[in-house]
Amino acid sequence: MTNNYQKPSLQTQEEALKISKGTQRPTQTKEQTKLIAQGIQKGIDLYKKQQKEKSRDLNKKLKKTARQKELSSESDDNEMQQMIVYRQHWLPWLLLIVTWVGIGIYFFMYTSSNNI
Repeated sequence: MTNNYQKPSLQTQEEALKISKGTQRPTQTKEQTKLIAQGIQKGIDLYKKQQKEKSRDLNKKLKKTARQKELSSESDDNEMQQMIVYRQHWLPWLLLIVTWVGIGIYFFMYTSSNNI
């Protein structure tokens, strides 16, 4: 089994030692203070690791929602194009032509019968 634990940064070590010395009891030995500092270091590292995981998860969610928005906007554009492009039915045009032909025949008959 390999140990994936990375050595804490110098800043983390100093911060942990500072905190452990700040809470040190008068009867506490240097060894006990070092152990407390190591525990604090591990806690800080764990906290940083959790924050990185949360940040990665948040970035993944943001990217996923951004992709979904892009896809939905593309599909909306496609739907609008499909709604704009349509074929008209032939029946209204046929009725219009028949009406104009009927009016033309009526006037032709009316004008020709008045001339006689």
